[in-house]
Amino acid sequence: MADYTKMWSDLGLDLATHDAVLNIVGKAYQDVFLSQKNRPKGMEYFDFVMSEVHGLRIKELMDAKAEGRKIIGTFCVFVPEELVLAVNGVCVGLCAGAELGFEAAEQYVPRNTCSLIKSVFGFKLAKVCPYIESTDLIVGENTCDGKKKAYESYKDLVGNLYVMDIPQMKSPSGKALLKAEYKRFADKLEEISGNKITPESLKKGIEIVNNKRKAVKRLAMLRATNPAPISGLDALLINQIYFYDDPIRFTNSVNALCDELEIRIKEKNGVFNENTARILVSGCPMAVPNWKIPFITETSNAVIVGEEMCTGERGTRNFVENTGNSIDQQFDYIVDRYLKVDCAIFTPNEDRLNHIREMVKEYKADGVLHYGLQFCQPYLHESMGIEKSLEKEGIPVLRVETDYSQEDAGQLKTRIEAFIERIKG
Repeated sequence: MADYTKMWSDLGLDLATHDAVLNIVGKAYQDVFLSQKNRPKGMEYFDFVMSEVHGLRIKELMDAKAEGRKIIGTFCVFVPEELVLAVNGVCVGLCAGAELGFEAAEQYVPRNTCSLIKSVFGFKLAKVCPYIESTDLIVGENTCDGKKKAYESYKDLVGNLYVMDIPQMKSPSGKALLKAEYKRFADKLEEISGNKITPESLKKGIEIVNNKRKAVKRLAMLRATNPAPISGLDALLINQIYFYDDPIRFTNSVNALCDELEIRIKEKNGVFNENTARILVSGCPMAVPNWKIPFITETSNAVIVGEEMCTGERGTRNFVENTGNSIDQQFDYIVDRYLKVDCAIFTPNEDRLNHIREMVKEYKADGVLHYGLQFCQPYLHESMGIEKSLEKEGIPVLRVETDYSQEDAGQLKTRIEAFIERIKG
């Protein structure tokens, strides 16, 4: 492994804390992922990505910056990667998946704030995220109330924050708002990059991102088979890496893995036996290294066969129509696609419940584990109605509310094991 100490130092990282974080995450990765049995060989690429997540990938970003490309950091699936690629930029997801620097974060946000938001502050304040420090622009989005108020403080910490507004209703006025915001964002990208978005460059950007989504959709469909050809943990990892790997390389690697999985399916070579309980996980996103719930589930005689999350199908299942011949028409298609994202910020949001029903049927799930982060009001509110509706239809549901700590791991394992026994019964 190369020595990236100078690069990290030049980025202003706290080297001692950063080394400690890498050691902790590395050990967790060993325990959670590399301990699995009969993993597909194609996962070796994603293991390599994780081993170099703060190393080689950051060097690639630095090399891109040296070539004049702009690095755009994001926290949400509502930020269109298509537009970033259209100005020859690089789009990367930012660190927000661990309980780190929370005490310092609580000087900026209330204590009763969800772990994801506190993590956004914690990683910056602890100076351990090279992705944050590599960015030319960090894009926030007014999704939940917690985020939009937190960004008022976050802008003072990072100095390069851009916030876009997101509609709360899927109405004609909501569509007009989103289109205006995406055009404003495009203007900002053109300003900082010096590159003009053209129909040709936008068409290419749409094609690259559509291909990436098609690859993970192909992977998702293969998980509908029994026995499952890949663990839910590994599938989640791929969905997490989706946000910061090179998009073309990532797409090729996922398709190569799918080629292997198709052979495993023909041979009935599964990672779990055919009698294993099949679980659909629904709810809040799980950013790296938030692997607690999947690890507990898949070490309790169950397999996760799908994720109705932003780090899952909610963020990737729809494509952008790529037949537009003008910028305005292309923007309409982009807006149409992103308005299909059934985030809990929307009201009403019947589409999300329908999507969960579809996934249960498509992936032959025996039950739904609804994952909510503590103090995440949109998803916690929706979880109650989802549980009532699905249980009424005979679909077992377990609602779990947790944070990024490991303090409740024992209690969660007891509840999840009981839920799995209920499904088997």
